[in-house]
Amino acid sequence: MADMGKLEKPGAVSSTDRLARIDLAAAFRLAVRMDLHEGVCNHFTLMLPDGKRFLLNAYGYHWSEVTASNLLALDSSGNVLEGEGEAERTAFYIHSRIHLANPRAACVLHTHMPYATALALTEPGRLEMVEQNALRFADDIAYDDTYNGLVVDDAEGDRLARVLGTKRVLFLANHGVIVAGPTVAEAYDLMYYLERACRLQVLARATGLPFRKVRPEVVRETCRMILADTPRYAAAHFDALKRILDREEPGYAR
Repeated sequence: MADMGKLEKPGAVSSTDRLARIDLAAAFRLAVRMDLHEGVCNHFTLMLPDGKRFLLNAYGYHWSEVTASNLLALDSSGNVLEGEGEAERTAFYIHSRIHLANPRAACVLHTHMPYATALALTEPGRLEMVEQNALRFADDIAYDDTYNGLVVDDAEGDRLARVLGTKRVLFLANHGVIVAGPTVAEAYDLMYYLERACRLQVLARATGLPFRKVRPEVVRETCRMILADTPRYAAAHFDALKRILDREEPGYAR
């Protein structure tokens, strides 16, 4: 693999690239506010409109420090085309292989967010379709039940991409989760509601009481209705969150 710390002279940033950078930087800042981050670990990526470069957070930045301008732009070989800094190795191998395998996964978010990860530590580690937030994920979650350690090569990245397939969520046993969407807004909305659903399930399990089941036909119809409105709702949700950042933390967009 090419030296991922090597910096090539960047060209001018297009307006579409600039908007993409702002959205992804917002996602990082919002994840901090909602306790979906961990140290300087975890990573978000966004494929740029040309389909040849993707944005990634530079290694060593806390997510509260991420800005539109300090995001890296990489190619599929790991070359840093824009930005200063280093691409963390596991980030490259996880995200690049998913982007290559599924062009619809324009935005890929990997976190160790607490409640979703808590489920990934259990047997069988499944999100049950017993609560309204969870129903949007019906038949849309893949589960990787084999933890092989750190993802440090193409082969393991490709394996995860195959397990995810065309689904939007991947639970990583003993590790965390990956969510994928066509836009930052949809991916962030997905991540947000996944953690909410997992939180309620963890709390409900702690009672020791059995889950109250939802009829299969209700699961299917509720999922259909939520998904039909997802692009519009996710855009409105993300725009509202960005307005909060614009008021309280405008530095993210610089």
